[in-house]
Amino acid sequence: MSNFLQRTISGAIFISIVIASILIHSYTFLIVFTLLCGWAVAEFQQLTNLQKGVKVNIWLGVGGGALLFLSSHLYASSEVLNYPWLYAAYIAYVIIAFLWELFRKAENPVNNWAYFILGQVYVALPFSLLNFILFAVGYQPVLLLSVFIIIWVNDTVAYLFGVTFGKHRLFARISPKKSWEGFIGGALGTLATGYIFSLLIPEVSLLHWLILAEIIIVFGTLGDLMESLLKRTLSVKDSGNAIPGHGGLLDRFDSMLLAAPAVFIYLTLLL
Repeated sequence: MSNFLQRTISGAIFISIVIASILIHSYTFLIVFTLLCGWAVAEFQQLTNLQKGVKVNIWLGVGGGALLFLSSHLYASSEVLNYPWLYAAYIAYVIIAFLWELFRKAENPVNNWAYFILGQVYVALPFSLLNFILFAVGYQPVLLLSVFIIIWVNDTVAYLFGVTFGKHRLFARISPKKSWEGFIGGALGTLATGYIFSLLIPEVSLLHWLILAEIIIVFGTLGDLMESLLKRTLSVKDSGNAIPGHGGLLDRFDSMLLAAPAVFIYLTLLL
């Protein structure tokens, strides 16, 4: 009961922070999610540094993630400054991060280069793409919030169905606790959520809400499995302890890391 209460309180605080940062103003979103992005990159680099011969400078990774997120926010939110040169500072930063290895005398600098880039692509890039969902057509906080709500519904319902009815393993080699029953339950809950959003926001058709839900079902689940593969490979239970009872930020954003790029691609093709 104590652990359940801890999980409930910390989860509610986390969700409240995410929702408030999106709805209050684009600046609150920028501040909160820049911090979340940097923190998540730090968790990833700490995990990869557990391997022999890998010693990525964590602060360099955090700085790169924050700079990529900031550049993406400026590019996506401005009709005046939306030029590719906004990313020039980030590209220069990555080059400096690579050159940094010349002076560190690390055991295996190639590993450090590889895992630094992986942290930027796997963690910082999906976070940065959230800006393009937020500003898909002007400032659209409800659209981005709906993406997170659909992800949360999918994760929660899949967990409840899996605990109650789960018998057939979805991907036993990577995540023994996930089941096909949980996946199907999460899919049904997610599609129902898409239908509810079509009633609340009729400007977007039911078809598009259902397609969006389907994208999140598939790629959110794959994103969850990818993070499970990462943790299983490194023999760790959680990515960190940022959220008491839930683990680290990567544990909470694992579904988003693959769902956000997929949603971004869909919206780009659609709009």
